[in-house]
Amino acid sequence: MIAFHKIKSIALTIAFCGSINALQAQQDTIRYVGKILSNVDYHHGQLSPAVGVHATQIMRASREHPEKADGFGWTYNHQSMMAYWNNTFYLQYLSDPTGEHIPPSQTFLMTSKDGEKWNKPTVLFPIYRIPDGFKKEGVEGVAKNLDAIMHQRMGFYVSSDNRLLTLAYYGVAMDKKDDPNDGKGIGRVVREIHRNGSLGPIYFIRYNKNGNPLPTTFPFYTKSKDKKFIKACDELLSKPLFMQQWVEEADRDDALVPLKKQYKAFSYYHLPDGNVVGLWKFALTSISKDEGETWQYNPLRAPGFVNSNAKIWGQKTSDNRYATVYNPSEYRWPLAISTSDDGLNYKDLLLVHGEVSPMRYGGNYKSAGPQYVRGILEGNGTPPDGKLWVSYSVNKEDIWVASIPVPVTSEVKENANDFFNELPNGQELKLWNTYDLSWASAKVEKKTDGKKWLTLRDQDAFDYSRAERVIPFAEKMEATFTVKPEQNDHGLLQIEFQNKQGLPAIRLVFDSDGELKVKHGARSGGITKYEAGKEYKIAVKLDVTSRSYTVKVNDSKETFKIFYAPVDGISRIMFRTGDQRYTPNPDTAPDIPDFTDLPDAGKLIPEAVFNIQSLITKKL
Repeated sequence: MIAFHKIKSIALTIAFCGSINALQAQQDTIRYVGKILSNVDYHHGQLSPAVGVHATQIMRASREHPEKADGFGWTYNHQSMMAYWNNTFYLQYLSDPTGEHIPPSQTFLMTSKDGEKWNKPTVLFPIYRIPDGFKKEGVEGVAKNLDAIMHQRMGFYVSSDNRLLTLAYYGVAMDKKDDPNDGKGIGRVVREIHRNGSLGPIYFIRYNKNGNPLPTTFPFYTKSKDKKFIKACDELLSKPLFMQQWVEEADRDDALVPLKKQYKAFSYYHLPDGNVVGLWKFALTSISKDEGETWQYNPLRAPGFVNSNAKIWGQKTSDNRYATVYNPSEYRWPLAISTSDDGLNYKDLLLVHGEVSPMRYGGNYKSAGPQYVRGILEGNGTPPDGKLWVSYSVNKEDIWVASIPVPVTSEVKENANDFFNELPNGQELKLWNTYDLSWASAKVEKKTDGKKWLTLRDQDAFDYSRAERVIPFAEKMEATFTVKPEQNDHGLLQIEFQNKQGLPAIRLVFDSDGELKVKHGARSGGITKYEAGKEYKIAVKLDVTSRSYTVKVNDSKETFKIFYAPVDGISRIMFRTGDQRYTPNPDTAPDIPDFTDLPDAGKLIPEAVFNIQSLITKKL
């Protein structure tokens, strides 16, 4: 992270370079040709969701409950990266106690067999002590009892003989405003992950000039007695596309890095003709015809793409199409996906993650929103489900993964007829979008009677779980669903009927006072009392043209109501265990100097549980 005035200067330079190169790259570049843009007044950007995305919080930071988090209680967690190898998902991320560029640092590893249940974080690369007396050219101060800052844009490499290497970088920040990615750090380290899950020794694979003459904690990789490990490292060092990922931390004249200019957070994919599309921060792009050894033009802003100073991820998808995942705004929300038939022309923009939870812990350079997205790089494995998997952090605090079904679509053709107990195991939520947290889960659960329900749980004081079903667009329709709350004296469940852009017209609420209510205007009115453990079959009939609907609960009479907001039609039905959030927003001040932790940041509230048996919809 760098200061705002430097970011502004970089942005102006990028714009200037882009205009110079635009004419020569009119045809041979990626571009966004779609018409949909995000609206940052909403965390979801008013974007239609990509159907079936499951967003899962796999590590919730908690200083107060480290046993539920990383074991350390560290609250700056960021730059996650993934691989799929040996029938296992691997994810590494870097971590600091409170904020970016403030030591100590370490890198954690998490693994999962299915992408849903993840093991607790374990230390992958530990805290590294910088030798006393270390100096950085152009930076005041001398290191004394100073630890390194971890920073890496590359996490994994699978060798041609199928060995999995994982890498990290030890940089130096002399103070909290110093940049550890200036090529003046210690160096990059590597270790092997074995098939049995054990970790090999740590070695340096590349020193910075500043670090080379210093005594180091770990030996150089050529000192290993494992010749195949050395071979795998040598193979990695011979790959220009992998070396390009190292540019920020490497020496500024490192011969291994082909394009030495400080374009950041490189990702890439291959086109059918063998050309490589490169992507960098700010949605910069270029084309290489020789596997990254040279680039056709200096990276320029991809025409039509909207992206600020966060990462953009691109890859080929399992249906032989292409996708980019990024924040399509000047903020780090929402997180969206755009798809292309040819890898050059991107034509749509769909929602992946449209929630921005409160930033619970203050810290240096912490930005709000789902950000710094990375998927699985070419050669680093292919999950058998054919989905596009990405990892990212939220607020530089919590670590998330999202699975995106392929082909990517925003529409469904059939009405919902979802009786969860009757759907095949593992396929119950195929057409549902879920927002599934460590302390507020959204999962299919088998109850004591052996029947399956979609269960929303919530004991998170700052967030909520949610599940959403895209349905065929309807101006006149009926929806029937059955809910069984497990309590009636706390907790909240809101059910909304929304249009394609996620704007609601109808809201029903299982409120914490034991009453089922509907929203009409600024007020809510009661429909009936509800009891813990009792099933409530709710039927809603609506007509967009008259902005009216009726509600029937179990065997009661229909109650007539009016939409509280007009919409053109209904495309989504959403279940959520909390009130919709509208902050932060575009006017929220960034980098508040005196920002401190939120009160009771680690608070657990009494768990509320709502079970959903079924959802059936039909047009009228």
